Amino acid sequence: MYGTVINSLAIVIGSIVGVLFQHRFPKKIQLIVFQGLGLSTILIGLQMALKVENVLTLIFSLLIGGIIGELLNLDLQMEKFGDWIKGKVNSKDTRFTDGFVAASVLFCIGAMAILGSLDEGIRGDRTVLLTKSILDGFAAIALSASMGIGVAFSAIPIFLYQGSITLLSGYTQNFFTQLMIHQLTAVGGLLIVGISFNLLEIKKIKVTNLLPSLILIVIFSLFFK
Repeated sequence: MYGTVINSLAIVIGSIVGVLFQHRFPKKIQLIVFQGLGLSTILIGLQMALKVENVLTLIFSLLIGGIIGELLNLDLQMEKFGDWIKGKVNSKDTRFTDGFVAASVLFCIGAMAILGSLDEGIRGDRTVLLTKSILDGFAAIALSASMGIGVAFSAIPIFLYQGSITLLSGYTQNFFTQLMIHQLTAVGGLLIVGISFNLLEIKKIKVTNLLPSLILIVIFSLFFK
């Protein structure tokens, strides 16, 4: 699990660097960095979404997953969890929870998280996770400079998510087929586009309520190969 530990530390360190530089720049500089990050996130999301191999299962996953998420009110539960962490660390950052939620979804979604964790668990190869660590670290700098220290605490779900895949890699290596990873990546890409809409304040999208679609796309991929 060394790769996941390094990935988590990279996010924490990047977040601290971002927060330290946060107040050294005028508001207009912070704003343009935030907008640049939002636009870059759209590109990343679209690149991931274009890996889709079965559009219909993707659509059904998003629709049904969104309904499930709304019924379970996952967005509110995630915010409560973020607020709980905020209270535990006595943070006064008004964007703490927003940063935590956005970064958690952004860093957990994607093929690198799955493939990197599998590679480390099965072959002991940490190359993918180390590459992801560098990317996540720089992204954390930009995110935390705009959204505060809450971004650093996204390292917790990252550690649990990737660490679980690594520990269970012997059982999951045959489960995650290439088709499934492409479909998962595509759904994740659309969720990242949703995050970018929130960052750019184009439209408030409850991305957390759409997270069940990641589970549904796995199920649909098994049945509709």
